[in-house]
Amino acid sequence: MMNYTIRLARETDLEHLPGIELAAATLFAPYERFQHLLADAMSVEEHRAFCEAGRLWVTADENDQPVGFAAVELVDGHPHIQELDIHPDHGRRGLGGAMIEAVCEWARAHRQTVITLTTERDIPWNAPYYARLGFEILPEAQWGADLRAIAADEIAHGLNPETRVAMIRRIAASGV
Repeated sequence: MMNYTIRLARETDLEHLPGIELAAATLFAPYERFQHLLADAMSVEEHRAFCEAGRLWVTADENDQPVGFAAVELVDGHPHIQELDIHPDHGRRGLGGAMIEAVCEWARAHRQTVITLTTERDIPWNAPYYARLGFEILPEAQWGADLRAIAADEIAHGLNPETRVAMIRRIAASGV
C-alpha cells in the first residue's frame, strides 16, 4: 500500500472509474466466454449514485488519482460488493485486499455482520482470491431475493450460471 490511499470517492473521481473498469476487464481477454464484457463498464451516473450513497471507495495513487475502486450496494439488507477493480498497472500490490478490508471496516462500523459478492468460480483472481480473503461460497439455497435477482441479471447479460458463484464473508461485530 506504499504510496496509495483508500478513501471515499469524490465527484472529481467519477470520470476516471469507467476507464479503470475497462482496463481491469482486459485481464479477462484470454477467456473467450468474457469477450462481451471487455467493452462494458458502469457509467459515471451509476458511479455517482454509489458516491452519493457513501458506498464508493477509491484507491488513489501518490498524486491522489484513482487507480481502483469498490462500489457497494445493499442486497438483502447487507453490503454487497457490486464491483471491485484495480487498474492492471497497479495490480499485484495488495490493493484489492486493502479495498476489501476498507469495505469490511465500513460494514462493521454500520453494525453489519456479513458482506457478499458474486464472482467466477474458476478464475484465479476471482473466487480463489476472495477465499483467501475470508469469503466462502454461499449455497444457492441461502440466497435472498435480491441476490437471486443479481445472479439472474448477470446470467441474462451472458455470464455462465455453471461458473458463477455468490460468496459471503462474515465480519466480527465492532466493539462499539
